[in-house]
Amino acid sequence: MRLFLVSALSLMAASLNAYAAAPEGAKLSEIVAKVEQTPDVDYVDEVDWNDRGYYEIEYFMKNGAKAEIRIDPKTGEAVR
Repeated sequence: MRLFLVSALSLMAASLNAYAAAPEGAKLSEIVAKVEQTPDVDYVDEVDWNDRGYYEIEYFMKNGAKAEIRIDPKTGEAVR
């Protein structure tokens, strides 16, 4: 029974890892560069991968305000 439980947990962990990574073809450097080139953006502070399928990019505006945008990794477009 213990072996079955350990095997089941290992399989579940492997499955979760498959969903936790950005998909192939995602061009993070291009996406970040596009955000940085926006006129009012001062700098990108943090980029996280959300397991729902998008990047969460936190950045600071030139006026000091902090902002966040969600970007689709394949299209590079904002996600609502």
